[in-house]
Amino acid sequence: MNINNTIVALSTAPGAAALAVVRLSGDKAISIAEKVFKSRFGKKLSQQNTHQVLLGDFHYKNALIDEVLLSVFKTPNSYTGEDVVEISCHGSVYVQQKILNVLQDMGARLAEPGEFTLRAFLNKKMDLAQAEAVADLIAAESKAAHHIAVQHLRGGISKSLGSLRERLLSFASLIELELDFSEEDVAFADRTQLRELVDDIRATLKNLLDSFETGNAVKHGIPVALIGMPNAGKSSLLNALLEEDKALVSDIAGTTRDSIEDTLTIGGIQYRFIDTAGLRKTTDLVEAMGVERTQEKMDKASILMYVVDPKIQSPEAVISALEGIKRDDATLLLVINKKDLLDQGELHTFLERLGRLDVEAIIFDKVAISTKDESDITALKQRFAGLIEWNTGSELVSNQRHWAALQTAMVGILEVIQGIEENRSSDLLAIDIRQTLHELGTITGEVTTDDILGNIFANFCIGK
Repeated sequence: MNINNTIVALSTAPGAAALAVVRLSGDKAISIAEKVFKSRFGKKLSQQNTHQVLLGDFHYKNALIDEVLLSVFKTPNSYTGEDVVEISCHGSVYVQQKILNVLQDMGARLAEPGEFTLRAFLNKKMDLAQAEAVADLIAAESKAAHHIAVQHLRGGISKSLGSLRERLLSFASLIELELDFSEEDVAFADRTQLRELVDDIRATLKNLLDSFETGNAVKHGIPVALIGMPNAGKSSLLNALLEEDKALVSDIAGTTRDSIEDTLTIGGIQYRFIDTAGLRKTTDLVEAMGVERTQEKMDKASILMYVVDPKIQSPEAVISALEGIKRDDATLLLVINKKDLLDQGELHTFLERLGRLDVEAIIFDKVAISTKDESDITALKQRFAGLIEWNTGSELVSNQRHWAALQTAMVGILEVIQGIEENRSSDLLAIDIRQTLHELGTITGEVTTDDILGNIFANFCIGK
């Protein structure tokens, strides 16, 4: 893309609406807008101060297109760092398209996806991690995902890595200086201080890497697999949680042949509930494929919700099944379903037998419900508040690219530590330090390539 051109795009969602916003950015943004905008107060745009909003008419070849509000942001005090004009017009599809066409006729070029934010990055209005957070903020569908995006947009991860990178860069400079005086055998970089620094960096990188599983799950929705024997009531439970008939319900065992999923926000966190085929051996080819997919969903889920019909599955059979699916990296929630079909004595006996089998050693929590009872479903949703623990004040990595760069940086840091322990020469230490600096720099954009930028901004919406 040619970043020297003046660009234009619709910055609001396409389609009819009450209002729409068309954005221009570039050195000719004001002069182009000036040709088609007549202020009600007669003052030219070029004579206006920055951050002014003007009422006027958008016209072309003496024909009135729309009455608009026009906002002026002059360089460098704008989102992109360039002259920016935003035209707020009525949301008619015809009006939107007509304004876009006229502005292109006047010399503007239609913007590529993410080009406004790319220009903001290139003009140092934000670093690369902050630019990526813009897309995350737009895509956020829950309070938790929004929180992570805002933290990154404010430069949370950039500050954490920037401080470490600056300190490491200082040591790298000293080691590079040693190489210039290698014949004199002079040491400028204190190896003890370097070891303390790289230990700090290793600890910080480990915390960030460990946070990715939670951060990525929160960003995309935490996967919850509803599993259990056929006819345990998994589909009925999914429908009750979503408050709609999403899954087909039948008394015939093996009705669910494929996974069905939908999202639900509970306590500000988005969960992806996945109804799966019942776990059993079967000679039915299609059902067997469904069971195989169930295993795949189980392997990827952060929370396993094992649903039990106490009429057909004994506590001993439940424990045996749970021991077979227990994973250290997943939370296991036991849901005893269809309690309305049991009297109080039967339910008490079932729970008591479970307790004697030390079920707490396997599961996080257990709850007895009826999918027909709204209060039971509400109580079940409330259980999710304690299933995912994350500190809102801590920095969470939610970006796959950041995680990959941090992994490579960790490899470099571990090599530096080993080099210090083995008393390696300065030139070998310098290689590993440079690698670490490079990877940390790719996260915030101190180090970048056209390929990296292309991959990042291609995923943006046009107009942002």
